Amino acid sequence: MEPFTTLTAIAAPLDMSNIDTDQILPARYLRRPRDDRYPTYGFHDQRFDAEGEKRTDFILNQPPFDAAGILVAARNFGVGSSREAAVYALLAMGYRCVVAASFGDIFFSNALKNGLLPVQLPDDVCEALRAALVAAPGSRLQVDLDLQILTAPDGCAHAFVIPGFARDCLLRGLDEIGLTLTLTDAISAFETRHLTQS
Repeated sequence: MEPFTTLTAIAAPLDMSNIDTDQILPARYLRRPRDDRYPTYGFHDQRFDAEGEKRTDFILNQPPFDAAGILVAARNFGVGSSREAAVYALLAMGYRCVVAASFGDIFFSNALKNGLLPVQLPDDVCEALRAALVAAPGSRLQVDLDLQILTAPDGCAHAFVIPGFARDCLLRGLDEIGLTLTLTDAISAFETRHLTQS
């Protein structure tokens, strides 16, 4: 997993509440391999019509938002089923951070475990950020995980909180398996002691 320290990226406004994981990744794509087609599965039914053509009226298809690395949504992002693949789809689309007023609990946890930073800010702040991004397309947000500060295009800083353990893992670029592997020497030493004491 790539470490998350500071991200400065174009941000896309998605003025929708209650976005569930089936909208993020429709169920028919859950068993698909994470290959070069995977980026097309995210928000598929909003992004593509029945013939597979991109919908020009969907904001995430419109330049410069189609090159965003940060998504700014509204309330209850990632609610619904517990599919971890919804996080994979967002990462495949190029997002490393989602900003919202609230998140589904399981989505929030899955995001942290897979390198996607979920930043929770007050509803009015999210609304103001989306309005600023619509007014000036291509504007960038800066997210500093070490300081836990999001800086808006106007320079205004907004504090957010990430649980300490998850924050440390993200900063180090470690998922749960990677974290366990850092303890290989200690695990081996314990096994050696255990065998000699048996």
